[in-house]
Amino acid sequence: MIHTAGAIHQEVVFNASRKRVYEALTEAKQFDGVVALSENGKSLKNRATEISHDAGGAFSLFGGYIVGRHIEMAPNERLVQAWREMSWPAGVYSIVKFELTQDGAGTKLIFDHTGFPGSGEHLFTGWRADYWEPLRKYLG
Repeated sequence: MIHTAGAIHQEVVFNASRKRVYEALTEAKQFDGVVALSENGKSLKNRATEISHDAGGAFSLFGGYIVGRHIEMAPNERLVQAWREMSWPAGVYSIVKFELTQDGAGTKLIFDHTGFPGSGEHLFTGWRADYWEPLRKYLG
């Protein structure tokens, strides 16, 4: 896992197919299941997740704290998003990229996050605590 000013690179292996991982990231009901298992998600019980199924479509995660648009959606292979925290200055978006590759019977997720304001220290730890660990639990 690499973290430099303005860039985060993380690689995580899940014991699930690329299809299952992709669907957990792009289907609102499944992502709600992931959020419910995360540290920050425990306080968001009644706040719905919204995720468009189309490239160019919007998403709203973690009770609206994270919002953005899908730039590219290649099912079971890649997801690229314009992504922002609502606490950031208006109009500031970063880019997140999820690449899914076969890893034995599982899936390796290669993740890159660039263009965010500040040091990104909370983002570096947040991806692990609010995405990878609960996603691993969700996928079993």
